[in-house]
Amino acid sequence: MTLPKKLIIVEDEVITQRYLQDIVSQYDVEITGCFDNARDILVDIKSLECDMILMDINIKGPMDGIQLAREILRSVSVPIVFITAHNDDDTLEELLELAPYGFIAKPFSSKDVLVTLQVAYKRYLTHCAVHDSVEIMNYSDIQINKKYTYSKKNLELYINNDIVKFNHKQRLLISILVSHINHPVSYDVLIDKIWGDEPIADSALRTLVYSVRKILPDLPITSHSKIGYMLATE
Repeated sequence: MTLPKKLIIVEDEVITQRYLQDIVSQYDVEITGCFDNARDILVDIKSLECDMILMDINIKGPMDGIQLAREILRSVSVPIVFITAHNDDDTLEELLELAPYGFIAKPFSSKDVLVTLQVAYKRYLTHCAVHDSVEIMNYSDIQINKKYTYSKKNLELYINNDIVKFNHKQRLLISILVSHINHPVSYDVLIDKIWGDEPIADSALRTLVYSVRKILPDLPITSHSKIGYMLATE
């Protein structure tokens, strides 16, 4: 059974938190942290060893689990599996924006937890393996298609061996999408990496993507509604 070795649990119901600990502890999974609110985990998250986070959506404090996940993913790359008592469309849409590795609906059984964690962790390992192989095999160049090549060494996009002239933010966008090639990058991640704390209009990211598409209409940047954007190889 492939399970994460080190797990963080974010759950504000004590009974549920203990139940989760009892389930995973039978399979040599180490709980490196248990939290019931966003403030405490945000203080500790960078110092904790963690292969996966099991995150309840409804937790104590002003920040819910979805908002907390966004904050964590700004600084730490870690797979997150959500726990929710709500399966309404609005909640599911919010979850999909973060491209989660899985979610568990309450009430749940021990089998629900184990199967979800196993599937989620296998997906994560596969994602990492694919990403690592791309990093190794294409240290200098990533062949997007017959027309477009990205040089990781020069951080430039080439069209038929000629450098595409971009402004700074357009170049950043391409670099981020290339670093997650064939995987959607969420709106929040793109905005954070391109603009940081700079105040921007709601349409800034959409306008930036449009400007790149206007320069290169056949560059395979795809939109994923409620999630983000993806650059795909062909």
